[in-house]
Amino acid sequence: MLPVPPHFDPDRVGQVWKVDYEARAQDARAWAQKHGLRPAAEDPVRVALVLVDVQNTFCLPDFELFVAGRSGRGAVEDNVRLCRFIYQNLDRITHIVATMDTHYPIQVFHAPFLVDEQGRHPAPYTMVSAEDVRQGKWHFNPAVAAVLGLTPEEGQAYLEHYVRTLEEKGKYQLTVWPFHAMLGGIGHALVPAVEEAIFFHSIARYAQPEFIIKGNHPLTEHYSALRPEVTHDHNGNLLVDLNPRLLDIVREYDAVIITGQAKSHCVAWTVGDLMALLQERGEAALLRKIYLLEDTTSPVVVPGVVDFTDTANRIYATFEEAGMHRVRSDQPMETWPEFPLPEATQPSAR
Repeated sequence: MLPVPPHFDPDRVGQVWKVDYEARAQDARAWAQKHGLRPAAEDPVRVALVLVDVQNTFCLPDFELFVAGRSGRGAVEDNVRLCRFIYQNLDRITHIVATMDTHYPIQVFHAPFLVDEQGRHPAPYTMVSAEDVRQGKWHFNPAVAAVLGLTPEEGQAYLEHYVRTLEEKGKYQLTVWPFHAMLGGIGHALVPAVEEAIFFHSIARYAQPEFIIKGNHPLTEHYSALRPEVTHDHNGNLLVDLNPRLLDIVREYDAVIITGQAKSHCVAWTVGDLMALLQERGEAALLRKIYLLEDTTSPVVVPGVVDFTDTANRIYATFEEAGMHRVRSDQPMETWPEFPLPEATQPSAR
């Protein structure tokens, strides 16, 4: 594993600051020359690193949906390890993909979408069940109908369809999240320390990062980077089509490493969709290409409200049973199970 460049300061990982692109670009080219780093296009073993929603809104303690885990510092500690992992494996990582949760104020999981009998909006972290809607505890807010292109009646019919569909599919109940990952806001941006590491990799390896936008349709939650929680409206019309990009990445690369925030939600649902779709398409063997970097992700934990730690661990156990590998950032890649090695480093046949 390569050394970590001297510019990296773990004490700043939990803060917002401006990346000095010009200085980092010069550092990256000098680092590449010092350590003999070749352009990523020349990699004999092609490795993709997929970072799910490593954004300020989830990863910084002062932001809206900080993923604290049970330690209380989860996402900050995760990103210290993640940055070190990227720097120490600059020569191994061919391509970096970052998904970006992207939201507007009026969406199905934000408070203005719903009202009670007195016209009050639900508090953040309210769980809305199909039974709640059937009993009239929560209604569609008719005041937002026009901006969503609906009538009040259509909005109510859609809400009833939405929570019923979540229940029928065994999904999490509709959660009223605090406003977060707002497009145009600082919370939407990547964590500066991680952004800097991605940029450094790009310049050092002459590699272009890739970004996948998700979550911007107002009528559905979108934890997974492949498809939303609810795909069709109450009339059977498609809301958001499948984004096959991550499927293609698993097919194209020799190994795909996945991590990010939160382990219990967007990471779990992204990996779960990858698993289900590959199995449905008769490509389950490709799951062995996937490596889940487990010490750089944390579950959603709100003390006294919700704790998804055990749920996340159960979900990851099913991923492992399906053929994926659970690994740690401090383990050299060549020690990971079934990790593809260049032919020159393979043990000679006897």
